[in-house]
Amino acid sequence: MVHASMSEPSQTASFSGAVPDAAALPFDAFFAKHRDRLYGAMCLVTRDRGEAEDIAQEAFVKILEHWDRVGSLDDPEAYLYRTAMNAFRSRYRRSIVAAKRTFRVGPPPDPIDAVDVHDEAIRALATLTDRQRAAVVLTDLLGYSSEEAARMLGVGPSTVRAHASHGRAALRQTLRGER
Repeated sequence: MVHASMSEPSQTASFSGAVPDAAALPFDAFFAKHRDRLYGAMCLVTRDRGEAEDIAQEAFVKILEHWDRVGSLDDPEAYLYRTAMNAFRSRYRRSIVAAKRTFRVGPPPDPIDAVDVHDEAIRALATLTDRQRAAVVLTDLLGYSSEEAARMLGVGPSTVRAHASHGRAALRQTLRGER
């Protein structure tokens, strides 16, 4: 049973040596009195038993941490529910942020656009000389250094850089003219 762990009395919550105010309950009694009702309310809010149990436990832990102040409030039950709802809202906000990061918001990319961009790049590269095209492809598209590309092409690194520079300039001019 998912709810079973909440029904066990808390060993750390006992105040055996303290004399409570007449209006204040010891935490053990407060927990026993409100745990099922809070759990049920959180089940209705979250529509998930596991999450409801987590939120209820989180709320009771926060209440226990400040029981010396919360126990003497006029309505500690209201404070308990407010704490639980704040925990729920916080979890909800975090899940929305995570979902936005995970799922791209907006229309999906158009596959035809990708084909058009690919075709445009192929046509632009075709306008370059063989050496410029090789230098641009090796250094800019494949990420090789000018030294590595120079060894592959059998030329000096400065020649690769010059061909790549002239090729990029020609590509810019070609792409500006097509748009």
